[in-house]
Amino acid sequence: MGIVDVEVQNGLAWVTVNNPPVNATSTAVRQGLLDAVAKVQGAERAILQCAGQTFIAGGDMSEFDAPPQEPHLPDVVNAIESSETPFIAALHGTVLGGGLEIAMACAYRVAAPGTKLGLPEVSVGLIPGAGGTQRAPRLFGWDAAIDMACSGKLLTAETAQKLGAVDVIDADITTAAQTIPLTSSMRVSDRPVEALDSEWIAEKRTTLRHRARGQAAPLHNLDALLWACEPFAKGQPKERDLHLSLRASDESRALRHAFFAERAVAQPAEIAGATPKDIARIAVVGGGLMGAGIAAACLGAGFDVTIIERDQEAAKAAEGRVHGIVAGALKRGKVDQAKHDAQITAFTAGVGYDIAKDADLAIEAVFEDVNVKKEAFQNLAAVMREDAILATNTSYLDPRDIFEGIANPARCVGLHFFSPAHIMKLLEVVKLPETAPDTLATAFALAKRLRKVAVLSGICDGFIGNRMLAAYRRAAEYMLADGALPKQIDDAMRAFGMAMGPFEAQDMSGLQIALANRRRQDATRAPSERYVTISDQLCAADRIGQRAGKGWYLYEDGDRTPKVDPAVTDLITAYSRDNAITREAYTPGQIQTQLLAALANEGARIVDEGIAENDAAVDMVKLHGYGFPRWRGGPMFAAQIAGDDAIRDALDALEAKSPGSWIRATRYQ
Repeated sequence: MGIVDVEVQNGLAWVTVNNPPVNATSTAVRQGLLDAVAKVQGAERAILQCAGQTFIAGGDMSEFDAPPQEPHLPDVVNAIESSETPFIAALHGTVLGGGLEIAMACAYRVAAPGTKLGLPEVSVGLIPGAGGTQRAPRLFGWDAAIDMACSGKLLTAETAQKLGAVDVIDADITTAAQTIPLTSSMRVSDRPVEALDSEWIAEKRTTLRHRARGQAAPLHNLDALLWACEPFAKGQPKERDLHLSLRASDESRALRHAFFAERAVAQPAEIAGATPKDIARIAVVGGGLMGAGIAAACLGAGFDVTIIERDQEAAKAAEGRVHGIVAGALKRGKVDQAKHDAQITAFTAGVGYDIAKDADLAIEAVFEDVNVKKEAFQNLAAVMREDAILATNTSYLDPRDIFEGIANPARCVGLHFFSPAHIMKLLEVVKLPETAPDTLATAFALAKRLRKVAVLSGICDGFIGNRMLAAYRRAAEYMLADGALPKQIDDAMRAFGMAMGPFEAQDMSGLQIALANRRRQDATRAPSERYVTISDQLCAADRIGQRAGKGWYLYEDGDRTPKVDPAVTDLITAYSRDNAITREAYTPGQIQTQLLAALANEGARIVDEGIAENDAAVDMVKLHGYGFPRWRGGPMFAAQIAGDDAIRDALDALEAKSPGSWIRATRYQ
């Protein structure tokens, strides 16, 4: 079979795309489709189908960094739409990007039940480039077109049929495509477009701008969609020009970096050739918020799960937490009643380590104390098979201390989940010196089944993510002492695209957590490293964050909206005065660049030390665990865009105010 095959028999033409795994519109596919249009002329109908598990699911992004090659997709799409032999698109799987643009150009669309349709170019910083924004409002209507193009929302075939965009839904799409009545119908590009109210447009723009948090592509897509109000022949070339210009933008490059990096980190060199073990039963030690979240995530992936607690009361509470999470998924439509019931059946909570004896994997989620965790694994090892995998969920502690004395240490690994574990996508897989490749491969296979992004980490304090977070917070607190205020820093980082600023984030997680880590690090902190005690003072005054109603900000009457507290401002300025620091103003740009430099430098040191395999691993940790804006690609990619000289200058500024407090990575020396 060729990449695009054409077969014509008895007036019926079959055009089959075979470009696994997703039938992307590569140069060869585009040429094959253009040739197919010529070959099918004279047939009664041409059925466009795709081999494999999906219809065309987008473009070939590996081509996006090179000059566009002929034939260009808009020319192919327009040729299909202009064909005298009507094309019927036989849709299944996911019909995305260029695939949907091709389908919209066909005269008819038949779809298998459950088929998904979308224009996800916004997720890589682009707009459609082959008429997608011009045909979608004409075929789907404005609301659906905006949802698809500006937010990347996928529509089911059933929804598309209700909107008139899919003609027939049938499990046998090939028969449906052969039997659908052919009637003269207006080409999609010639259809009229509903007029829009200016206030409606303004409201959509405001909503998109708020959700985008600095990303430009959603608004570019809205602009392009509005060109559909013009004749197609005028709007489509404008769409193509903008699409091509956006390919070279920093935003699109960053988002494409994230796309490819997610796939690369899933296959670290450490697991090459390794064979994952079969996992069916999982034991979780500890049924608090973290343990319950881990258990729920594993249930959602189809595992049998047991939570081990210290007594019946705690086991009952853990059961309630897990049942609540599963019930919430049912309520939100994430699972149906059958899957909900199956998960409840697959779950138990009890007392005593004996209930873990048949488990293939045990995950500890107990208090962050070496001795408590060590005792848990000694108890597990006493009842479980010697080849069963043992995983610690520690955030900071050295796993070598936790697993000390455990038989067959090759089965021991760190699995650092992020809270809430049933929602957060990041999973740091921490390798001990003795961890076997098959154990690591099992951890990565588990992450894939949990639909998480796994990143391999070596051992250091805080691993990749929390070590970088400590550097970021330290730089932010130095700025407080030197002249900035919490809201100024938080506002600047929100404007940068962060989900929240460093001080808002501390208030949400609790200042006491960072305090405990600082106390743990007191013995090893370099004497030359500057130490700002403002956060310590807040903790001493029981200002530990949202749960206490006060932290860096004030939270009144249960409202989680942070309010500036003059008492904190006074505390900060008093600290500067008492330490003879002359406070100086910071611009938002200075705040953003210096905090990015602190992150990038620490990330580069982590790569230098072999803790992370490469920059991409660091970026994926920060994107999926710490709210770094995806459209900036991660701190390492963002630093690359800023340039080494800009990062060095920012590090110079940090060091000038805090000499002896920063160790430079090799690349920034």
